[in-house]
Amino acid sequence: MHSRSLAKYRLHPSSHEDSKNHVSKRQVISNVLTLQIVQVATVTMVMMFKGTEESGNSSTKMTSYLKLAGQIVVGMVWFDLWQFGTHRVLHANRFLYRNLHSWHHRLVVTYSFGALYGHPLESFVTDTVGGTTAFLVSGMSPRASIFFFSLCTVKVIDNHCGMSLLPSWDRISIFNNAAYHDVHHQLRGGNCNYSQLFFVVWDRIFGTYMPFLIEENKQGMLQVRAPGLDYRRVCNK
Repeated sequence: MHSRSLAKYRLHPSSHEDSKNHVSKRQVISNVLTLQIVQVATVTMVMMFKGTEESGNSSTKMTSYLKLAGQIVVGMVWFDLWQFGTHRVLHANRFLYRNLHSWHHRLVVTYSFGALYGHPLESFVTDTVGGTTAFLVSGMSPRASIFFFSLCTVKVIDNHCGMSLLPSWDRISIFNNAAYHDVHHQLRGGNCNYSQLFFVVWDRIFGTYMPFLIEENKQGMLQVRAPGLDYRRVCNK
């Protein structure tokens, strides 16, 4: 049962999650749980290895809040750029799209627990390798990485939740959000808005940014629209 108070923030009717998508929610849940096990196991092994190296230090120093913030920002930028790059390659190469990334686009209407649904190989390269290298490049400790990966998980769910709880904030063209990513999942926007997690600056730099409007429709819900634009001209193929 969906809350009536939240229905007005939805970008699509809940019924479209079944009628427009090409994969069942049961299949999505099974896929996501499997991928999560692989990701957790991989990152845990890397952390154990790094933790063993750090344990040789004679004294343990508490990381300052400023240093921690810097590490988180470095991790965010690295992971964001990594995911943007791999995402765009997966769309640009027909073989990779057809055999790997098309799995994720079986979800035309996105929802929260389908955020990480995708082909296992793509998930390993994009999420597992990307997240692990972000952890290593940033130099954050295993304890700090708990906060970082929690933040990443919350953000990717937010981008796929199919709801715009703060429409006015979603119009700010700096941070990624559900409305921005909804453009990408619709049929005419597949070659735009590749940004995955935090920032949309990568789309602006590489010419794949698609501006949009958030409007209220006749059903009292929200809808994302890009009026007066030719998707083929605005977005690179």
